[in-house]
Amino acid sequence: MSREVRPFRTSDLETLVEVSIAADTLFAEHGLLLPPDDPAQTVREAEHVFVTGEPVVGFTTVTTVDGNLHLAQLSVHPKHGRQGLGGLLLDAVVRHGLSRGLPAITLTTFRDVPFNAPWYRARGFADLDRSQWGPDLQRVWQEEAEAGVEVAPRIAMSRPLADHRAEAEQEVLA
Repeated sequence: MSREVRPFRTSDLETLVEVSIAADTLFAEHGLLLPPDDPAQTVREAEHVFVTGEPVVGFTTVTTVDGNLHLAQLSVHPKHGRQGLGGLLLDAVVRHGLSRGLPAITLTTFRDVPFNAPWYRARGFADLDRSQWGPDLQRVWQEEAEAGVEVAPRIAMSRPLADHRAEAEQEVLA
């Protein structure tokens, strides 16, 4: 299987939907029943979609929220989990944010699900206090709550890109 990350192609949509549905089943194993979503709509609303695998076994969607890159979704098919593909996709998101000169990546996620907030914390994300939320992030939060996503404690998180920008500049100079 390819470990390459590339931009989404319309021909990826069918398998991307399958990945999204399969990945959502992992939440049931943690006692969370998520409301049905529409992965095709998620793709349409995204500014950028990155995928990995041929056929697709993982993907991420991003938008801009309050001037930051917002990670709207990161999903890997459970049959391909725990192989580093989520990290590979997250690295692509970081590179994308750096290339756009954005200050940070934000996301909303479940606080206590092991492959959610704890996973992101291990990759440099920190909890984002509500006092730090901009109006767009507040809107995203409200839309998720209205869609029924708030079936367990959720948090917003952020990861600054400035540190990574300095690292990238050092690599170029080396």
